Amino acid sequence: MPRSVNHVASRARRKKILKLTRGYFGCRRNVWTVAKNTWEKGLTYAYRDRKNKKRNFRSLWIQRINAAARQEGLSYSQLMGLIHKAGIEINRKVLADLALNNPAAFKAVVDKVKA
Repeated sequence: MPRSVNHVASRARRKKILKLTRGYFGCRRNVWTVAKNTWEKGLTYAYRDRKNKKRNFRSLWIQRINAAARQEGLSYSQLMGLIHKAGIEINRKVLADLALNNPAAFKAVVDKVKA
């Protein structure tokens, strides 16, 4: 009896991975073993960088708040300390957005915590 091999399923499995690696460079796009390894490694990078993205955005917000706070005569740490002491519940994302897009509102927040 001849050996039964399910070529339809195995080819579909390979084509699915090769379709996902379509934009890669050189052998990474069309050699099965290289493409599969590259794609799997890409998944680990994607998982790691979803965490790093949050870290990077928090760092960006802090830099923006610090720059705006220094124009008002405070450092970032002094401003955040005053905000917490005043009991103002505003997160860094919103504060950075105010500093960038609405300087008057940011100045109002700074004046409120200074008083």
